Amino acid sequence: MTQSFRIFLQVILLWLAGLGAATQFAKIAVAFDAVGALYPGYGDAIGWLLSIISLMGAVLGAMSGAITAQFGPVRLLVFGLLLGGVVSVFQSTIPGFHVMLGSRIIEGVSHLAIVVAAPTLIAQITRGAARNAAMVLWSSFFGVAFALNAWFGLPMIQRFGLADYFMGHGFLMALIAGLVALFPPKGPPIATGRQGWGLGSILQTHLETYRSPRMAAPAIGWFFYTLTFVSLLAILPGRMPEDQSVLVASLMPLAGIVLSWVAVPVLLTFLSAVTVVNLGFAAGMVALALLFFGAPLPVVGIALFAVLGLVQGGSFAAVPQLNGSARDQALSYGAMAQMGNAGNLLGTPVLIAILWRAGEGSMFVAVLVFYAAAIAAHLFQSLRRRPSPGDLG
Repeated sequence: MTQSFRIFLQVILLWLAGLGAATQFAKIAVAFDAVGALYPGYGDAIGWLLSIISLMGAVLGAMSGAITAQFGPVRLLVFGLLLGGVVSVFQSTIPGFHVMLGSRIIEGVSHLAIVVAAPTLIAQITRGAARNAAMVLWSSFFGVAFALNAWFGLPMIQRFGLADYFMGHGFLMALIAGLVALFPPKGPPIATGRQGWGLGSILQTHLETYRSPRMAAPAIGWFFYTLTFVSLLAILPGRMPEDQSVLVASLMPLAGIVLSWVAVPVLLTFLSAVTVVNLGFAAGMVALALLFFGAPLPVVGIALFAVLGLVQGGSFAAVPQLNGSARDQALSYGAMAQMGNAGNLLGTPVLIAILWRAGEGSMFVAVLVFYAAAIAAHLFQSLRRRPSPGDLG
């Protein structure tokens, strides 16, 4: 087996780990009605079974990068997969609501470990154009997992029930953990200093990460992306004619995946990753603006999610472009996890509040403002990365 083919297989294995992590969200979101039927007395609180994982990531995301640097991404990834597998198997017993909620909090730790360790390993074992393609592949894990769970998970639930669905996910997580342990990706060791875990050290890690225009930039742009991605995916189909909503809801995330896979690797051969991200946000603003000139919402929705694929692929590729060391990459991916989870937490309630209070047009204006703010934030961070005149002398 050649070295390049071995690396290719390892990238696919790490991507499969990402699909397992995304399924930790999808297995509740896709089966939301079936999960709600298990706990009929907790209608108002069922949503927490989905969002509590985002809460863990929003709180612990930046520290996960430091933990990755301290203990190594392979060990952290295997730990996250095994923990997720055990939790999912336990959930197949269908415990009471509060116990299930507690298991989802633990599952949030597993999810965070995977989504920080896996891309760090991908960035370590790949180089050049292969790295760009690998990061674009990784960036699709969330959308692909949701599509697979919708296509195959729902029929499985209808035939075998939720317990077997959760059990199957747990076994797959354990299988991937075993494969990673048997064939560990071998990147250079991550240089790290002595890391304390007190409040002062935690604060210092956050300050170091978010003060850096290289480590923080991908995460700040990612926040604005996640602020609208899940929320618009949930809101827009309900604003469309019934005979179109289901088809458009399935096409929107797929459009982003396809454009990300096809266009981003090509664009990265002559544009920086940050430029690709800003291009995606700008194209999203153009797509939304067409609504105010009479364009039909289904067409705009698909076009919007297609061009957001540039943000998706470019953001993950930006981390290794901006950060040379494995430690800095781990911290940057940790910040992306933190900001992404914060965006997922805030996006839907914020946009729904605007929709209810000010109407559909105001909601779309708010999204335009978010994307403009993302571009402005990236341009500001780019200015901060430029060497001062004194540095050039």
